Amino acid sequence: MVKILITGANGQLGRELQKQYKGKDVELIPTDVKDLDITDVKAVNKFVTEHKPDVIINCAAHTQVDKCEEQIDLAYKINAIGPKNLASAAYNIEAEIVQVSTDYVFNGEGNTELTEFDTPDPQTVYGRTKLDGENFVKTLNPKHYIVRTAWLYGDGNNFVKTMIKLSENHSELKVVDDQVGTPTSTVDLAKVIIKLLDDKNYGLFHCTCKGVCTWYDFAKEIFRLKNIDVNVIPCTTEEFPRPAKRPKYSVLRNYMLELTTGDITKQWQESLKDYIEDLHM
Repeated sequence: MVKILITGANGQLGRELQKQYKGKDVELIPTDVKDLDITDVKAVNKFVTEHKPDVIINCAAHTQVDKCEEQIDLAYKINAIGPKNLASAAYNIEAEIVQVSTDYVFNGEGNTELTEFDTPDPQTVYGRTKLDGENFVKTLNPKHYIVRTAWLYGDGNNFVKTMIKLSENHSELKVVDDQVGTPTSTVDLAKVIIKLLDDKNYGLFHCTCKGVCTWYDFAKEIFRLKNIDVNVIPCTTEEFPRPAKRPKYSVLRNYMLELTTGDITKQWQESLKDYIEDLHM
């Protein structure tokens, strides 16, 4: 039986992985910060040595991109040092590691899909720390899967739920229409991670749903699927100034999946429809 340690198990992806592994012939060790502080090298080595997982899936991260601009040390500890500790501890017991990363490793200034062969150029503390986390994992453990995703939503706080909640008290909402990306369901991402592990397909992968849209398009589709009558007004990024720079164009192409095990992700509209049908809001 394969033993899998999941860090950040209470986050959106961590919860979905546990759901999808239910009933399968695996032993899960779900942890969150109260169980295991990934920034503490001694604690990580002790925990991993004691439990001896075959695989570590690191879903833990400091994902609040604006706060990362202020909490620089904390962002480096969680997003870079944490993966370093986990990759090293996994290597010591010959275990595999999955590191979840982000579109923020790119500068977001282009207008073409980004593949795993494009050069990263992060513009934020969040992006830089996540890229450093990738590099630590790559360097310290050859049995690695680095999976970059974007615009993620699942069981937890996310854009879909925020839009629905805002519509309860607003008949009109302004949503940014000059940032382009791909909404991605944790269901699609979890399925890809499980497939990569099953196939022992090590390396760097992009994993988002198929298709592209802006946040404005995303919001419009959410309200259409929920039959919510709200006036959505497109606006620019400049109208919503934030501490961390947002990528203007960060469409990730799942090129390595296409070239190897095959891309099993759905169109973003299809996955969003599935999500909303199961959403009790």
